[in-house]
Amino acid sequence: MHNTHRTKVLIIGSGPAGYTAAIYAARANLEPILVQGLEPGGQLTITTDVENYPGFSDVIQGPWLMDQMREQAEKVGTKLVSDLIQSVDFSKRPFNCIADSGDLFIGETIIICTGAQAKWLGISTEKKYMGFGVSACATCDGFFYKDKNVAVIGGGNTAVEEALYLTNHAKKVTLIHRRNSLKAEKILQDRLFANNKIEIVWNHILEEIKGKKQPKSVNSILIKSTETGKIQDLNIEGVFIAIGHRPNTDIFRGHLEMDDEGYILTSPDSTATSVPGIFAAGDVQDKIYRQAVTAAGTGCMSALEAEKFYSG
Repeated sequence: MHNTHRTKVLIIGSGPAGYTAAIYAARANLEPILVQGLEPGGQLTITTDVENYPGFSDVIQGPWLMDQMREQAEKVGTKLVSDLIQSVDFSKRPFNCIADSGDLFIGETIIICTGAQAKWLGISTEKKYMGFGVSACATCDGFFYKDKNVAVIGGGNTAVEEALYLTNHAKKVTLIHRRNSLKAEKILQDRLFANNKIEIVWNHILEEIKGKKQPKSVNSILIKSTETGKIQDLNIEGVFIAIGHRPNTDIFRGHLEMDDEGYILTSPDSTATSVPGIFAAGDVQDKIYRQAVTAAGTGCMSALEAEKFYSG
């Protein structure tokens, strides 16, 4: 038999945004229910060393940080549910959401924190060294590659921005692109070409990432020419996959206004979406910063806005 869950605020998705929203909503006596989704804790659960989250002088582990946020959310009164929302009806309040289990979740207000996922190439060694030399976020992990040789894979704005940022830390940055021209904006390309710490390898794809077991780390990559098929072995200690991100918003299409990439649109200086009573926080509506601390910040905002909406 399927169950029905009713709440003043339903939080869809976890991670820094979802857990922070839950903490603030619970402290406002909104008795939130948080449906955790497929990956409780979000992308930080696959991030090892975290050195840029405020409040910790020593390096902390991403999964540990998410466990602490989850426990705090529960301690202040959040009901956590291990389930996945599959369909929604935002046509009228209260809003109805049906989960994978068949359970019905009814929320007077809703906060969406389903996040975004980095796009990956899909090669086996990419997953093998994820968090141990392979990353999709230069601002998160660039510091760990001070005075090292790193590679950025991609040719759009994301790749060029990542390459430029990494020059602040790395000894050399090699941008590898499968074509002979970039898709990035002209102004970014001009900055890239003018930076003498960046080398561009045209018409090549990443074939394999190589490394050592102890300590687990990357020490070289194999790249293949798209023209001749010739393989090159490059001395690389960090690989940044920069082929874009994909927001987890498929179930909300047709229900909320989004941009061309599928990110949920929110009002300026707000987490309010196009439907009154529904809010979005974290990477699901932020394609610029994509940091744990900014996700937590918008999670706080969404809970405060949901409380004001519910009380008003």
